[in-house]
Amino acid sequence: MDVQGIDQLAQRLASLVPPGLAQARQDLQANFKDVLAQGLRRLDLVTREEFDVQSQVLARTRDRLEQLEKRLADLEISAAHRGQ
Repeated sequence: MDVQGIDQLAQRLASLVPPGLAQARQDLQANFKDVLAQGLRRLDLVTREEFDVQSQVLARTRDRLEQLEKRLADLEISAAHRGQ
C-alpha cells in the first residue's frame, strides 16, 4: 500500500469522527496515518514489482521442471526397452 493509499484510509477513518471535534479529527487523522504505516511495515509485504518478478521466476522454473520430467520419462522408457 502506498503513501497515498494510507492517506486516503486515514482520511476516511477521520471522517467518522463527529464534525464538532474538528481538532480531534485532525489529530486522529495523523495518528491513524502513523498507526497504519507502522502496521503495514510490520507485515513485511512485498511490492507488486517484486511479486511479478517472483511470479515470472516461478513460471520459468515450472516450465523447466516439466521439461525435465518429460526427459526423465523418455529416458526411463528408453532404459526399459533396452532392458528387454
